[in-house]
Amino acid sequence: MKIKRLLLVTFAACFSAMSFVRAQAASTPNVIIIMADDQGYQDLGCFGSPKIKTPHIDRMAKEGMRFTDFYSGASVCTPSRAALLTGCYAKRVGGLGVLFPRDKRGLNPDEITIADLLKTKGYATACIGKWHLGHLKEFLPTSQGFDTYYGVPYSNDMTIDVSQPLANDVVLREGVTLENIRNRVKKNLVPLMRDTEIIEYPVDQNTLTKRYTEEAISFIKKNKEKPFFIYLPHTMPHIPLYATPQFEGKSEIGLYGDTIEELDWSTGQILETLRKLKLDKNTLVIYTSDNGPWKLAANSWVKGNMNRRVGGFAHPLRGYKFSRFEGGMRVPTVMWWPGRIPAGKECSEVGASMDFLPTCAAIAGAKVPGDRVVDGVDLSPALFGKGKVKRDTYFYYRGQKLYAVRKGPWKAHYLTRDAYGRSKEEQHDPPILYHLDHDPSEKIDVAADHPNVLTEIAKAVSNHKAKLKPGKPQLEALIKNVCQR
Repeated sequence: MKIKRLLLVTFAACFSAMSFVRAQAASTPNVIIIMADDQGYQDLGCFGSPKIKTPHIDRMAKEGMRFTDFYSGASVCTPSRAALLTGCYAKRVGGLGVLFPRDKRGLNPDEITIADLLKTKGYATACIGKWHLGHLKEFLPTSQGFDTYYGVPYSNDMTIDVSQPLANDVVLREGVTLENIRNRVKKNLVPLMRDTEIIEYPVDQNTLTKRYTEEAISFIKKNKEKPFFIYLPHTMPHIPLYATPQFEGKSEIGLYGDTIEELDWSTGQILETLRKLKLDKNTLVIYTSDNGPWKLAANSWVKGNMNRRVGGFAHPLRGYKFSRFEGGMRVPTVMWWPGRIPAGKECSEVGASMDFLPTCAAIAGAKVPGDRVVDGVDLSPALFGKGKVKRDTYFYYRGQKLYAVRKGPWKAHYLTRDAYGRSKEEQHDPPILYHLDHDPSEKIDVAADHPNVLTEIAKAVSNHKAKLKPGKPQLEALIKNVCQR
């Protein structure tokens, strides 16, 4: 009888604990951020693409909210990702330039990421995809608040740092062996990592989108009884372009369109998983891009597709990746949360990927760090139809330099530079001024007609600079430790 009573007590305790966990999960929303790499503003059906078919993301927009004036943190990979995860302009957290496998630096582990923040509320956290914030152990996702990491540590047109640890069961492909790996370090051959070890080299890039999707679904199923956060930064459509055989040749515009349509399929698979597990009404899903598209008509990196477009479309915006014109930094963004976000809504207020951190904090009941400046703002009032985005200005940086400022519908360019090549930086005094509501293509300079607007923008710049303390890419001691390996 004693044993029987003990079993009953144990069962009751377990049931009570499970009930608590389920109740906590029901009151604490899950968050999934899906980010394409180098996808153009127009490269979704719901943003006007005439040829790329994206039915799943279009459905997201119909059931959620489409953001028309949403910005990445930068117009290139590394600083854009730093801004998204920390809620800060990249200059404030080190102003990282694009990192390469030879670099021994990364996002300072002292920064607080979205994952760090949500961990304080009991979230399971996973980064699945392209990281690009430092490939050494000290900088990888598992040192930045994520429980697990699965993906490529930098851009897929790079190579490998052979000093990184290899898993005991590493899969070596394309003639690579442990003995000749140093001699097989070539462009476009990148490693696949699990946590802090390389598990495959070179990774089969044709399968990346599919494998990221499978990993995300597995994580959702594993953690369905508790709140979770998935950061899913896809490798595609950064060049070189790859798609599974299922999607190759499917789109009307070649391999670039194929990759976007596979990303749409991937997003649909994740949304359907949430629906089947009855997690959809307790999950915020965000789809966005890290910056604008490549300006390319054809490229030698694209196998068998020399005469087809490999860069995306930013119409009607001006500019591409690397530029501070709208096409380089305004990105297609959709947010979905059935039952919480009003269906079929459009938000034309200025939002930014830096807003993800304070928004996640608000919906999870976490506190935004009070010991540092966070540039992002909470989007939840706009998401839930209870208010507006609390942003007056947005600042466009290139590295450490402030290139342009948006204030309301007005945008002033202090510096301009073409996206590619050896173009020179041009300084403008007085600044070039555009009215983005009337002129999203940034063609008509109206500075002479609105000197008062330039004065107001100048005041905003002065206030911003007075409060901006540039951060360090990493701790000095940490640099020394890394370099002394």
